[in-house]
Amino acid sequence: MSSDPVGLHRVIAPSGVLPQAAEKLDARPEIWPDEVRIAVERLNLDAASYRQLAEAHGGDGTAVRRAVLDIVEARGKMQNPVTGSGGMLVGVVDEVGPESPLGVMPGDRVATLVSLTLTPLRITDGLARWDGRSEQVPAEGHAILFARSIVAKLPDDLQPELSLAVMDVCGAPALTARVVREYVDKGTKPVVSVIGGAGKSGSLSLAAARHAGAARTIGVVPVEAEAEKLTAAGLADVVALADARDPVALAEAVEQAGGPADITVVCVDVPGCEHGAVLSTAAGGTVIFFSMATSFSAAALGAEGLAADVTMLVGNGYVPGHAEYALELLRTEAGVRELFESRLAED
Repeated sequence: MSSDPVGLHRVIAPSGVLPQAAEKLDARPEIWPDEVRIAVERLNLDAASYRQLAEAHGGDGTAVRRAVLDIVEARGKMQNPVTGSGGMLVGVVDEVGPESPLGVMPGDRVATLVSLTLTPLRITDGLARWDGRSEQVPAEGHAILFARSIVAKLPDDLQPELSLAVMDVCGAPALTARVVREYVDKGTKPVVSVIGGAGKSGSLSLAAARHAGAARTIGVVPVEAEAEKLTAAGLADVVALADARDPVALAEAVEQAGGPADITVVCVDVPGCEHGAVLSTAAGGTVIFFSMATSFSAAALGAEGLAADVTMLVGNGYVPGHAEYALELLRTEAGVRELFESRLAED
């Protein structure tokens, strides 16, 4: 069998589906001519996936570690069976097939910009250096990239852990900036509300919205401690305190902060925020969902039930140039960097 640029040749079961939808992938280290093998150094678990695993095991780090190992062993990839999400990884290019179009060489330290849910992965160290209590996972093993995969070389001026944290969410600020610019190009400077504004994708999205020309940025957070951090970072014109799972409370908080929003960006890792996002967005506005905890059926039916004329976008994690753009925001926005470094220190 010949290789396929999207990885169909690595699908074990069920046949005929893409790697992301597969129940099991072939994670053997031998590569096809258009593949690349990465020596894994660190995984970054998707926030929704890690939260689900931690809650399911009562915060028991050993049990969480065992659960991740079991998933990778059973599926040949890291894909949480509950959330369906995975994450990404950092490693060193180990071998490059002669027909690979990815533009990397052996020895390059890289971050994968495609999800672990479609990346063949094998762990060889039992995750012995990970305590199961953070999203970033020191690891040894290998991963396989296909011809249609996306990969970025890590910059020399940033710590690998910091680069990984940024690249994990780099699609969010790029798409936010694109949507804001579309409003500006049509003559409207939008009000932008970011739910989960103190988080990784949220802080970058706030910075991106401001850079792209938003008239007003609103950062929504659930607790006072996050409100204090976001206020200190200076990324939002107004910081609003609200539980995004309470639609009425969220809509009221956004309105008091200068809304309703023309653009709402959902960056939280808990379910149940769909109706609040729709209700707090102005008629004719746009909601961007950048959370793997989102129920898109709940979003669609909720908008219908509220008779809400809003455009809803699924952030798919890829926009051309997204990694470079997110890293540049980190370098130039002190508030973004402070929030990222604080989060890494807590982990």
